[in-house]
Amino acid sequence: MTNDTASTPSSAPVAALAMVTIDCDDAHAMARFWSELLGGQIAHDEGDYSMVTAGGVTLGFGRDPQYRAPQWSQAGTKQFHLDLSTDDLDAAAARAQELGAALADPQPPEAAGKWVVLLDPAGHPFCVAIWG
Repeated sequence: MTNDTASTPSSAPVAALAMVTIDCDDAHAMARFWSELLGGQIAHDEGDYSMVTAGGVTLGFGRDPQYRAPQWSQAGTKQFHLDLSTDDLDAAAARAQELGAALADPQPPEAAGKWVVLLDPAGHPFCVAIWG
C-alpha cells in the first residue's frame, strides 16, 4: 500500500510552524542551555517564559509548576525529542554535558558511533547525530 499523502498536500496550508515550545521547570535555565548549545540568542526571557533563536529555528520554554521530566528508556515516557546534527559526535556530546546535559542511560546499542542520546537540564531527551 502506498501513502501519497505525505508528499502531496490535499490543500493549501492554513498555517505555518512558527516555533516549538517545551514545558520545563525553569524557563531561564533552559534558554541559557539551548542558546549556548545551538550558538543562538535568547530572544525573550521574562519570568515563566523564554525564547531562543538559532539557525532560523525558534524554541520557546514555558515554566509549568507541575512539570515532571520524561523518563528515558527504550520503553520510556518521552513524547518527542530534538535531533541535532554535528560533524564531531564526541565533541558535541562533551560540550552538551559541559553545559549541563546528562548522558542518557541506557544508550541504544544501534546508536554506537552514529548518535548519542542526552538529557537537557529539564530531563528532555535529545540526540546529537552525524547525518549523511
